[in-house]
Amino acid sequence: MNPPSSMYALITGATGGIGRALVDEFTKSGYQVIATDIVKQPDDLKCAFYIQANLAKTVENEEYANQIFSSIQTHLENQTLSVLINNAAIQILGSVEKLSRLDWQKTLNTNLVAPFIWTQAFLDDLEKSKGNVINISSIHAHLSKKNFVAYATSKAALSSLTRNMAIDLGNKVRINAIEPAAIETDMLKAGFEGKEELYQQLKHFHPQNQIGQPEEVAKLALSLASSDIPFLHGTVIKLDGGISGCLHDPD
Repeated sequence: MNPPSSMYALITGATGGIGRALVDEFTKSGYQVIATDIVKQPDDLKCAFYIQANLAKTVENEEYANQIFSSIQTHLENQTLSVLINNAAIQILGSVEKLSRLDWQKTLNTNLVAPFIWTQAFLDDLEKSKGNVINISSIHAHLSKKNFVAYATSKAALSSLTRNMAIDLGNKVRINAIEPAAIETDMLKAGFEGKEELYQQLKHFHPQNQIGQPEEVAKLALSLASSDIPFLHGTVIKLDGGISGCLHDPD
């Protein structure tokens, strides 16, 4: 059953691979989608409203944040927000020796502090609508590799934030998270450009013998948002094709 047209979903990081899938899935399901990203709206991104916003700046500059939040409230047209999806993230790679303070600050502000600030800003709306928050975390919260120390730390903290906010919020607002493994986005494919053999190796590392699709993340998020299981709260769900259960020893 589609939600009534008065139900609004706010999605950050809307122009990336997962973000686009989220916008499409929630729009098809009848939500009025307010999409945000740091870039201008692409012509092919169809949503009810689009707001260009710098998430890190909403953390660093309270006046700027209030302007963005006020703009979103205007688009809500006196309706309440039903779903907030904290999807936007940046991935700055670098070793412990080379990561700068700025790298760390940008990563944490975008991937961790912004989801907290944005959730805090819309708590009243979400409580009125008996709505929910969905944080898009990552398999890197638990399993990572070299040069992902900033990104992995931010995602581990985001998963922990999800669990702890659920405790604080009680039954006012449901909050859950998704931890995807490798998802077939342009960003992932760009990292393997010219390395087809390694890409195929990554694919076969997953017991499901495939890379995840952005649409799968979106469908899971929609299920969480529309769930009639209120006990599903403070949960972090792995979407990883079984890879988190694997031990890859040398043959």
